[in-house]
Amino acid sequence: MRPLPGSLPGSEGSSDARSRDDGGRAGELCCDPRGMTGAGPSDQQQQTVPAEELPAPTSAVERANRMSAQNMLRSLAPLVVICVAFVGWLAFLRQDDRDPVRPIDPAPSIGRAAEYAAYPLEAPEDLPEGFRATDTDVTASPETPGSPVTLGIDYVTPADEYAVYVTSDDPDAPEVDDVLDGAENQGTVDVDGDEWTRATTTRDETVLFRELDGVTQLVTGSAGEDDLRTLAAAARPVAG
Repeated sequence: MRPLPGSLPGSEGSSDARSRDDGGRAGELCCDPRGMTGAGPSDQQQQTVPAEELPAPTSAVERANRMSAQNMLRSLAPLVVICVAFVGWLAFLRQDDRDPVRPIDPAPSIGRAAEYAAYPLEAPEDLPEGFRATDTDVTASPETPGSPVTLGIDYVTPADEYAVYVTSDDPDAPEVDDVLDGAENQGTVDVDGDEWTRATTTRDETVLFRELDGVTQLVTGSAGEDDLRTLAAAARPVAG
């Protein structure tokens, strides 16, 4: 093709190149004189908020961490008070120096046994301090005059051991048989001028006993022999 008059050689090619260049840049964004780089109106652009201004996410762990030490102490206070009170109560019981033995007065039982007995009944009296009667037992048949009578008195000794005094005119009284049956005699001992037999029971306890005019008197228990002798020596006839 012949070039038009006035056109320079190669101008067509330059025009095509410019066209291609313009076409190649058709999808590119032009520089906005207002400093905006995005397409579209400014009020449609996404607003950017600094990350430090966003609220921190809340979780169960963070809520638990916000519980102060004071709140924890308040919630534990009732339990602590109960524990302290319980420990104090136990300490009070352990340190209570009151005597756990509850002594009784054996006089009424002694008087009743003496009234029923057909023999001169004897019972301990004027025992040293520390001997405490804790129980009595009278076996008799008041409706049958002259029937056997058995009196038993339990004691706690000054050493906090057990001792019992028994007197009976019943040869088959359990209070006597249960002690002397199977006992091993070990000779005699002097008790305040009177002769008593010493033996060891099947329970491996010492028993001191004597028989006089069909009446058996004995003292036995876990107490030592000295306390048993003291108990036996204190036996006196009961005034009728």
